[in-house]
Amino acid sequence: MAQRHLDPTDPTAAAGPPPVPAGGDALADYLRAQATEFLRALRLHRESGAGAHGNGAHPSGAHPSGAGALDRGRGRGPAPAPDGPVDAARALRRAARRLSGTLHTFQPLLDAEWAEAMRPELAWLSGTLALEHAYASRLDRLLQALHRLSGSAAFPAQQAGRAAPARAAATAEPAPVTPLAPSVTRPSPADRGNLTVGAAKAGALLDRQLTLARTRAHSTALQALGSSRFHAVADKVALLASEVPLKDTAAAAADLRPLAAAARDRLTDAVAALPLVTAGNPYNAQALVHGLSPDPAPHPQDAQWHQVRLLLRLHRYALEVLAGTDAEDADGADGTTDVRLLAAGEALDRHRDASEAAAAAAQAARTPRIAPATAYALGVLHADQRHEVEAARYAFQHSWRKEPIRL
Repeated sequence: MAQRHLDPTDPTAAAGPPPVPAGGDALADYLRAQATEFLRALRLHRESGAGAHGNGAHPSGAHPSGAGALDRGRGRGPAPAPDGPVDAARALRRAARRLSGTLHTFQPLLDAEWAEAMRPELAWLSGTLALEHAYASRLDRLLQALHRLSGSAAFPAQQAGRAAPARAAATAEPAPVTPLAPSVTRPSPADRGNLTVGAAKAGALLDRQLTLARTRAHSTALQALGSSRFHAVADKVALLASEVPLKDTAAAAADLRPLAAAARDRLTDAVAALPLVTAGNPYNAQALVHGLSPDPAPHPQDAQWHQVRLLLRLHRYALEVLAGTDAEDADGADGTTDVRLLAAGEALDRHRDASEAAAAAAQAARTPRIAPATAYALGVLHADQRHEVEAARYAFQHSWRKEPIRL
């Protein structure tokens, strides 16, 4: 295979392999640690789940305010006790994602049949538990954007106190515009009056649709956590916590760096295929052509960016295995953190949130027999979120092309 020449401007190139080769034993240690985190979160969820359900907590991990915190690495030591089933389910998702991603990257060193059967089950679990949180966060994002754009009072969903602390703080004063992105267009004073008329009804429509989706996701998560499929996954993770099924005895001494480099190369190639030149401009007309067309298909430009986000996550998990700790503690080979990888990941997370929020606004605008003012407010909301998508792309390419910054 031809030798790759790393681009010095590539942030993944700076986070090179450790000086001492990491073998299969390091992979086994990492998998056992994540399996232990999974079992610890499951135990805490079971211990606190019954009492919290009466208080309206959601075992799928949705924060009552709809504003989820970023994943924080907890290292190898004992994790702090989560605050009820919400944080326990979030820890379940976190461990399941890392186990699934690690099995994908380092599958050649593991028992093929076991890895092929285990990886999709972990992906199913993490995806199912994330749905409710995603709908709650999406609704919160859209209601905040409507309030910011219209300048109106809090919407009924916010006044009802369903998302008391975080959402009340968000409606107390308008959210600031990020200075790292192209400026977002504001409605003119005349248009703002029309927007205010339809904003309340648009907020109520979004609240009904996304709350219904959130309720269904909550029921799905409850069914998943009580299903035989989940118990089978938990049993396999319990076995993984004590014994990792490596492919053979030679796998214990195998060098992990080529497989981690392959994950880095896949990320580099996917980023090279992105229209970073277009993302560097303050306005991308092609990205707004899709608009509110009758076609409910996802925006054609988003798929590539979502794929890069997944590959960046796999790359970070591979670095965790090489470093023997979580990415929050060491993204680089020398125990330092590559700030650009963290910034790029945050930008891609914002891109995902904004694109899904824009799709939800477009879906609501297709509701039959809604008032023109409501449709207008939803159209402005959709355009605002698509501008947020472009801002996230701009932030990503801005952070990706920076020189390595170490902490």
